[in-house]
Amino acid sequence: MNQSNIRNFSIIAHIDHGKSTLADRIMEMTNTITERESKAQLLDDMQVEQNHGVTVKSRTVRNRYRDDNGQDYEFNFIDTPGHVDFNYEVAKSLAASDGVILLVDATQGIQAQTVANYRLAVEAGLKIMPVINKVDSPNAQIEMTTQQLLELDASFDAESILQISAKTGQGVHAVLEAIVNSLPAPNGDINKPLKALVFDSEYDSFKGVIASVRIIDGQVKADQELLLMANSAAFTNKEVGIFTPAKAATKQLAAGDVGYIVTGIKDPHLVRIGDTITNQNTPTDEPLPGYEPAQPMVYAGIYPQGDYNEMKDALNKLALNDSSLQLVPEVSDALGPGFRGGFLGIFHLQIIRERLKDEFGIEVLTTAPNVTYRVHLKNQPNVLTVDNPIQFPDFEQIEMVEEPMVKAIITTNDAELSAVMKLADQHKGIFVDMGNQGSLVELTYQMPLSEIAYDFFNKLKSVSHGYASLSTTLDGYKLADVVRVDVQINYARVDALTFVTHRTDAPEQTKQLVHKLKYTIPRRLYPMPAQAVVEGRVIARVDIPPLRKNAAVNGNQYSVSKKQALLRRQSINKRQAVKSDVELPQSVFNSILDLNE
Repeated sequence: MNQSNIRNFSIIAHIDHGKSTLADRIMEMTNTITERESKAQLLDDMQVEQNHGVTVKSRTVRNRYRDDNGQDYEFNFIDTPGHVDFNYEVAKSLAASDGVILLVDATQGIQAQTVANYRLAVEAGLKIMPVINKVDSPNAQIEMTTQQLLELDASFDAESILQISAKTGQGVHAVLEAIVNSLPAPNGDINKPLKALVFDSEYDSFKGVIASVRIIDGQVKADQELLLMANSAAFTNKEVGIFTPAKAATKQLAAGDVGYIVTGIKDPHLVRIGDTITNQNTPTDEPLPGYEPAQPMVYAGIYPQGDYNEMKDALNKLALNDSSLQLVPEVSDALGPGFRGGFLGIFHLQIIRERLKDEFGIEVLTTAPNVTYRVHLKNQPNVLTVDNPIQFPDFEQIEMVEEPMVKAIITTNDAELSAVMKLADQHKGIFVDMGNQGSLVELTYQMPLSEIAYDFFNKLKSVSHGYASLSTTLDGYKLADVVRVDVQINYARVDALTFVTHRTDAPEQTKQLVHKLKYTIPRRLYPMPAQAVVEGRVIARVDIPPLRKNAAVNGNQYSVSKKQALLRRQSINKRQAVKSDVELPQSVFNSILDLNE
């Protein structure tokens, strides 16, 4: 295919604005899939995507299109997620694209991730094509949505904003024609040495690592000797091909094409997202700039409920498929060997846990998420970086603690402004600035990362009825008055339940926590105290009731001798309990997540 007839593009949108439905219509109208193969949200094939109704993993598919003039074109569509936790996936997809379709729901207008993803496209220097979806709905507000788009970007023209219904197919043909006429073709040189961007990858037990690539310059065929430039890893590729959306082998991939390369590499760590693939014998002069490494927002422990090695292999394969997941081995006294995982957000953590179960059949325990603190110790010049609450020093050793801050940009409309500002104040937000983004209000806050890492985005969507967007960037560290909370079950410290919180929040949070533990810790034949300890003091306590009535609180039902015998037996059990492990279900760790609800 001539380069001038290739279009590499993505669709960016807020959740539920119809991105996956539009992708389905494009594949149907270009005969990429047959009527028998057609189904709703075809590209969202993972179980977690179907369960939550969101795109988690970007997918690629090649479409063949013949325009109204009888000219054939190659459309390489690179899918993007819509949830705020997966902005990194969006950035990866945009790096392999030359243009984007900005899709907006006519019944909702410009919402949350619409603005955030628009900014990513602008930063990537991509041509943006605005499209309004769901115009056939009786609740459609086409004029309002058009005005919002014009205020968002002054370069948009009201007459060129397409109006479609992705569900019925109305107007989708005009979108296909606009892709041909409005979006640019790639500009690579087929005669230069091979330069291919690895924008995604997956692991196959038989074929090894399969890299999704965008060919920038040159061309590649099967059985060539290639080189991954970041790790200087040489390999002979076994196969090249395209996504239709299933993998289909081809003779070659040339400049401008998007497809895959079967590397045959069995070590997942050798293939990095953002790496450059080139020829071993005639390499390109300079590698592509690649991607900025993903910055984890929260950390949490991951421990197996079964075999550790099986979980380890599964996580390594997931990390290859999800480059934003970061893993470091660790060992817990209560839960044994596991990993400390770095995640983009709380929803990202939930998705990883569900993928382990759905794709590998592995059940895991995940501890409460936390952020990274800088701890200054007394009489020591070195600063201790703590991303695991278990490693947080005792209070008598600490000079001061710094916590990570973020610059949070919240975009909302006038109606929800008061509720959004109130929510930011409740989460210790420091107001910085207020401005306008078209018809929307743009608020800038400085906030502790720990305050927004868990459920702030969900609360923001709730108070703003889905209209507010959240964009965050790390903004250094700031002094904080935080304490380590140790949780003891039956007088034995459970390190996996340790967490760090602000001192002012500790009394109320620990009171809620021990109350929840009362109903989530598995009961035994004797009562067990659950208590929270801060700086050597117990600040909250509750007794977990026994499976049966306790002889010590049964009044005069038994004789004195019977009661004394039962008390002696219970006392022995208590002493043994301090030395024994407490089996913790996932609901125990979820108790810490729910403290602010």
